[in-house]
Amino acid sequence: METNKSKIFYKQAIKLMPGGVNSPVRAFKAVGGSPIFIKKAKGSRIYDVDGNAYIDYVLSWGPMILGHSHPSVVNALKTAIENGTSFGAPTPLEIELARMIIKAYPSIEKVRMVNSGTEATMSAIRAARGFTKRDKIIKFEGCYHGHADGLLVKAGSGAATFGVPDSPGVPKSYAKNTLTLPLNNIKAFKGLIQKEWKSIACVIIEPVVGNIGCVLPIPGFLEALRKETEKYGIVLIFDEVMTGFRVSYGGAQAYYGIKPDMTCLGKVIGGGLPVGAYGGKREIMSMVAPEGPVYQAGTLSGNPLAMTAGIETLKILSRKGTYEKLEKTMQHLEEGLKDAAKKAGAKTKFYRAGTMFCTYFTDTEVVDYKTAKTSDTEKFSRFFMGMLNQGINFAPSQFEAGFISIAHTDKDIDKTIKAFFEVLSKI
Repeated sequence: METNKSKIFYKQAIKLMPGGVNSPVRAFKAVGGSPIFIKKAKGSRIYDVDGNAYIDYVLSWGPMILGHSHPSVVNALKTAIENGTSFGAPTPLEIELARMIIKAYPSIEKVRMVNSGTEATMSAIRAARGFTKRDKIIKFEGCYHGHADGLLVKAGSGAATFGVPDSPGVPKSYAKNTLTLPLNNIKAFKGLIQKEWKSIACVIIEPVVGNIGCVLPIPGFLEALRKETEKYGIVLIFDEVMTGFRVSYGGAQAYYGIKPDMTCLGKVIGGGLPVGAYGGKREIMSMVAPEGPVYQAGTLSGNPLAMTAGIETLKILSRKGTYEKLEKTMQHLEEGLKDAAKKAGAKTKFYRAGTMFCTYFTDTEVVDYKTAKTSDTEKFSRFFMGMLNQGINFAPSQFEAGFISIAHTDKDIDKTIKAFFEVLSKI
């Protein structure tokens, strides 16, 4: 597709912003070429500044589960904005959204609204440290929990890797308390816990890992995390910023039947506006100021626009039949893509949890960061560009999840499957 205006805008943008973007993956560095600039979006489609339409499986990296510009959300926001955009004071809207979240997630007894997933994870970890009076945390290789200093830690390779910063600008002293383990390795996890438990405040994990594609927990892995953390008084944090209300209405914890001590949310609960939240057991959340000594604050936290969009989104998602419809659409896509890859003779592996998915260009089963990295990224780049040229927008990286919405139709899915086969046959 022609993207002349996008190229002009990109040339302007790179003079003004690092890489011409405000979040790295948007720059298309992983796939080559220059990014498309978007003018508008509606339903299952986004439209670039040149007027090209694309069936969208990025969905603003997950939040747009209702599709773009859903009328109920848009109309509610129009009303809300007339009353003011931010007050820096409590509103009834915060109470309403908090009640909806707590009802959907029984593990959450109290919740605090913030403005991003990064704020949610760093605040949850701080609360866990305050509660346990311990300093170290465990995270897993390939899990991304935002760009807070202590979480940008180089991944390990089989045994625990003690904190080494993964980004310049992060002091070693910030990262030294972060221990990294290979994903889905129960033996390594138990070994580290038994050795270091007295100093470990919390274990944080994406229960379905969405930042290296879509990696599912192996049977027994999440159960082992829950059992060992309970045994040693360690706080278990589920980072459900991506999986919350997406894997199921009750998130991955309902999907897999595991009850964490704390949960981080974002994306869907903002209905397309910037938002995050963290919550959990009453005794842990009571440590947070002003109720307790663990400080965390935010001028725009709980702002009326984000609360309004979130409330309207969850109202629709909670209607009977919504997730059944999403599941039917997702099954249609999954079966079609698997069949198309087989007919094209392509070596791919497809994984999904609820309405998030990923096709890896590898014939190795993907269970962790190491196996995800066996993917042929050069082939993925050609695949991505081929799909984009056919009006299908996937994430511009092999290591990002895809998503569907209630706005995706059978016609959209059929067109996607047809393009998928044609592109795979050529590459």
